[in-house]
Amino acid sequence: MAESLFRETLIFFGEVGLYDVVLPFLLVFTIMFAILEKTKVLGIRKADGKEFTKKNLNSIVAFVVGFLVIASAQLVSIINETLANMVLLLILSISFMILVGSLHGDEEFNLKNFPGWLKFFMILMFVGITLIFLNALDWLNTFLSILSSANGEWLNSLIFLVITGVFIWLITSDPKEKKTKD
Repeated sequence: MAESLFRETLIFFGEVGLYDVVLPFLLVFTIMFAILEKTKVLGIRKADGKEFTKKNLNSIVAFVVGFLVIASAQLVSIINETLANMVLLLILSISFMILVGSLHGDEEFNLKNFPGWLKFFMILMFVGITLIFLNALDWLNTFLSILSSANGEWLNSLIFLVITGVFIWLITSDPKEKKTKD
């Protein structure tokens, strides 16, 4: 009985537009407002010798950007799909850390104790989020179809460009001075 009541409530929220309008608007508004407040792009005002951000301008710009985003059904679907997959990626990483931590013993498990692994997981999360965004934009299928249908010439060209870029970087970079201990 209670389960169906909660399910009906969630269905009602979906019909009202909570998931397609209200929550994406609040997310975009909050992120945009926070960025504008932090960067102070729209300026500051001085009062009593103190500096304050122009909250009225920041809120209007964030409000307009939020409405422009929810006006596009495609952007809202990309946001919804991306956030759902990012949460899934977060849950998978936490589950992995729980498993590793259970084998770690009595001491606290912290990835900072393993700097190589921390960098590896940061790169892995970046690649995962990039793939999530590409998939949400339907660019991943296009990229994979290009990879599967292309011949080896483009791959050889890409490898050549990467090797050339690394070579140029090695030639033009300044050598690091070795620190000597006194």
